[in-house]
Amino acid sequence: IGMCRREVMDDFLRRRAETLGATMVNGLMMSLDKPTTKDGMYTLHYNDYSTGSKVGVPAKLEVDVIIGADGANSRVAKEIDAGEYDYAIAFQERMRISDDKMEYYKDMAEMYVGDDVSPDFYGWVFPKYDHVAVGTGTVINKKAIKKYQDAIRSRSANKCGEGKIIRVEAHPIPEHPRPRRVLDRVALVGDAAGYVTKCSGEGIYFAAKSGRMVAEAIAERSQNGDLAVDESDLRLYLDRWDRKYWATYKVLDILQKVFYRSNPAREAFVDMCADEYVQKMTFDSYLYKTVVPGNPLDDIKLLGNTIGSLVRANALRREVAKM
Repeated sequence: IGMCRREVMDDFLRRRAETLGATMVNGLMMSLDKPTTKDGMYTLHYNDYSTGSKVGVPAKLEVDVIIGADGANSRVAKEIDAGEYDYAIAFQERMRISDDKMEYYKDMAEMYVGDDVSPDFYGWVFPKYDHVAVGTGTVINKKAIKKYQDAIRSRSANKCGEGKIIRVEAHPIPEHPRPRRVLDRVALVGDAAGYVTKCSGEGIYFAAKSGRMVAEAIAERSQNGDLAVDESDLRLYLDRWDRKYWATYKVLDILQKVFYRSNPAREAFVDMCADEYVQKMTFDSYLYKTVVPGNPLDDIKLLGNTIGSLVRANALRREVAKM
């Protein structure tokens, strides 16, 4: 599992953008005025925090094109009526633990499954620089998120101990892309567009990749800024994105629906993952972020093993129900 320190990566990206000519604005978008003519400008209204004001100073900015990269609760998405999506609620506590326990997580990230920690997702203990993040998520029972958090704390207690909670975080995780991701000269990327994968809940790579792809489409169609762009130019990015990643999202959606639905199904998934071919395919797909082609004979064997695992899981579920 590749781990990312956002405070380092985000700062690096900001600094690199600035050195390449981007104008940095420390602000919060409040509203958007759409053009009144075909070639008119968009007016962004935002609160400027560059002066150090806690509430921000009202300001505005006129632009030709907008790329909405403002997260799952995107205000840009609301302005273009991008539609809603199902979402998981993710809850985690950042905990300071003892040095000896932190040593255990030096090269270790843990994922926990079971109805106690989540009925349709997973719990986790992820190492950070000098602490760990302990959390869980769910789509179908958001009101019980605190109960699931207590369960993951309990299951990880022997490794994390009575750590000191230094921060509590909760945020939505999109479950599928928004119905509308492009309108006129506005495009959505990352969490704002709903680009988070099922099963893993990963979104950082796809946020960065979608941002790059829309920027490349704009640079290509505008001939590096010499020509104006319109919705057809931004849709080039959507076409390329869907061709490259549609299968990835679909396969992970199926896996989550099949294997995250019950404890026996999760046991079947764990049983299936003992196969070296499954491990290789999983690692390659995770590394390259696409569904990699496999060996046809091994794929047939995998299909048989998968069906066998599910049959055993269903038999186990019936036995558990009898008890």
